[in-house]
Amino acid sequence: MKNPLALAMLALLLGLSGCSALKPAATTAAAPDAAPDAAASSTEASPGRLITAQTPAVKAYRKVGAAAIYKKYPQRIYKGKIPPLVYAVVVTETDVDAEGRVKGVHFSRTPSHAPEVSGMIAELIKGASPLPSPGKIGAHTYVDTWLWDKSGQFQLDTLTLGQRNR
Repeated sequence: MKNPLALAMLALLLGLSGCSALKPAATTAAAPDAAPDAAASSTEASPGRLITAQTPAVKAYRKVGAAAIYKKYPQRIYKGKIPPLVYAVVVTETDVDAEGRVKGVHFSRTPSHAPEVSGMIAELIKGASPLPSPGKIGAHTYVDTWLWDKSGQFQLDTLTLGQRNR
């Protein structure tokens, strides 16, 4: 290749081919009748599963989804700034259809020291379904991070009030 731009693009693509953001994530979809612990302990990857690009529109919908979860579980929301060391940090990938129905919950980060938390989070997300309609975005997957306190209360990173220093 004599074109420097084409060579640079090829190098970039080859460099990104090892990037975990471009590979299907390890999933632990919770089956409707599976025990929460069974859902949280599975780490099998779904071949070919693609996560929707987290565009500004999808990020905006993530706030809508988080607000719907907060509205469904107001007593579970950790009030104020969360402690600096939370019990668990869980990254979820929530699949919603064009009407906002939750079609799947997968995890790209689960806490090995607190495997029960992932199953509880999957149940909370499913219990909040249907979420508001995503409108023009249609069916998609949005990613959010759950900050879980030992008390069982949580904040979503999208709507967090931050962490206190001590």
